[in-house]
Amino acid sequence: MLSETRIREVVGSLKEPFLHKTLAELNAIQEVKIKEEKNHVSVKVQVARTGTSEQLQLQTQIVNALKEAGAASVGIRFDQLPEDVMAAHRHTEPEEEKNLLNSDKTKFVAIASGKGGVGKSTVSVNLAVALARLGKKVGLIDADIYGFSVPDMMGITKRPVVRGEKIIPVERFGVQVISMGFFVEDNAPIIWRGPMLGKMLNSFFNEVEWGDIDYLLLDLPPGTGDVALDVHTMLPACKEIIVTTPHPTAAFVAARAGAMALRTEHEVLGVVENMAYFESKVTGEKEYVFGRGGGDKLAEELNTEVLGRLPLDQPDWNDDDFAPSIYQEDHRLGRIYNEIAEKVVNRLNK
Repeated sequence: MLSETRIREVVGSLKEPFLHKTLAELNAIQEVKIKEEKNHVSVKVQVARTGTSEQLQLQTQIVNALKEAGAASVGIRFDQLPEDVMAAHRHTEPEEEKNLLNSDKTKFVAIASGKGGVGKSTVSVNLAVALARLGKKVGLIDADIYGFSVPDMMGITKRPVVRGEKIIPVERFGVQVISMGFFVEDNAPIIWRGPMLGKMLNSFFNEVEWGDIDYLLLDLPPGTGDVALDVHTMLPACKEIIVTTPHPTAAFVAARAGAMALRTEHEVLGVVENMAYFESKVTGEKEYVFGRGGGDKLAEELNTEVLGRLPLDQPDWNDDDFAPSIYQEDHRLGRIYNEIAEKVVNRLNK
């Protein structure tokens, strides 16, 4: 069980994000409470500016540090530092470093699903490529850290390089890509707990040289686990697209991911219904292999719209430039993805 002294030591070693002094130096830890029966720790911390992305980053750091120290769960409240404390240290505050999390230009879009196997990553990579084809500057984070697949889907064989203290993402089809798959040898499994996942995701935002991008897409793990929660914490302005198949059960499960977005005040841009039907190239007849109506039902439940319906089909593979999951621009699915991308741009620019 953590003691109050140990809690103050752990939290106090972290730096306030604006004054760049430790929380201990600023006497910013106002309250510590411990519920021994649940091993729950709650702290009240003062910062120079509340309601900012920097506060959210500090919140993530505090939670991760206390969980690593042994807490089962952590609660945090924030308040503003007194004016005299800020005045005493304001001369030490350097000009705010611009990064992806405090960019006022980049729009964040997470692609989520309630369960695996519905084609969420396929939608993520093709939507990113479609946005790039519209002339947008696009980044893609493969945030499915356990089930990373984006590099393989896009036919990426290179690895990122390090320039100074920044990682340079790999560019493919006009999309800048970063993935856990770049940092794992021989497709090894990832055996990590929640705090380590949060650290890796934070690194993807802060230690990668993204440059000036218009849209950053995040391919989330299926469900509502640690990584999805971290994204909701780090990116309060993030929008979401929910992927489902037309099967009623798939839509029922996907509704959980959508409900989580709504509860954390993430706007749901729309629903993409994947594997909507199979169309015979011989007769043109459509067969609804996985049923019908799931996308509409999910969109109605989440008070949003169906952005597009994607039939079952395979990309035209090119052995000289192999990317097994990317649809060409003139492919019928490529055209559907282009329409979805245009709807996403229009909705984000409203």
